[in-house]
Amino acid sequence: MNAFLSLFFWVACVVLTATLFFVELFLKILLFPFDRQARFLHRQCFWWSDGVIGMNPFWQLTVRGLENADPKKTYVIVANHQSLGDIAVLYQTRLQFKWVAKESLFSIPFLGWCLSLCKHIKLRRGDQGSIRNVYREAIDYLKAGMSVLFFPEGTRSETHAMNPFQSGAFKLAITEKIPVLPIAIDGTRDAIPKGDWIMRTKVFCTLTVLEPIETAGMSRNDVQALSETVRARIAAHLKS
Repeated sequence: MNAFLSLFFWVACVVLTATLFFVELFLKILLFPFDRQARFLHRQCFWWSDGVIGMNPFWQLTVRGLENADPKKTYVIVANHQSLGDIAVLYQTRLQFKWVAKESLFSIPFLGWCLSLCKHIKLRRGDQGSIRNVYREAIDYLKAGMSVLFFPEGTRSETHAMNPFQSGAFKLAITEKIPVLPIAIDGTRDAIPKGDWIMRTKVFCTLTVLEPIETAGMSRNDVQALSETVRARIAAHLKS
């Protein structure tokens, strides 16, 4: 039965993601002169997220703290990273943002094509030129009132402990005087079995939006302290 339900879920995910791509492609052509930041396209990912989560009989997601995020404000959003499932889960915030995502994700059929259509920020790891371009794009988005979402661990953690945080997101927040919005994701590591497609047990996931941290008045000397504060706050909402 688990194999049958898992197969149904993965097939449904492919169909749903393909549908999302064609909807976004149509809207991209239709709204190109009026939606330069792809905000309307981004909203389509909300029903996609609802579908992916709702169709999985093995997932139960609890979302907390949405009152801490003002949809009218611009943030540097910082989240821990446990699995590919984080993508679907984070759209439950209903916030407008641009991902900073590794380049390889953009080549995944349908999913990666949707990332390109929505004009998310592509990062080529280990390439200093790409890293500089990421920050230029992120600054442009922030100045235009668009939040930017970072996974400061760089890559998803293989254990229940978070990886060390890289400093880039925090330097950016302080330089541009943009508040940091921490988000804690827990349980998604077990939501997609590593090296297997069959889901065997019920997984309880949580997404917790924490109170934003203002960076006005901070200097680059505060980057490390800000990073440690955000990491500690996120860690406090994860299972040990």
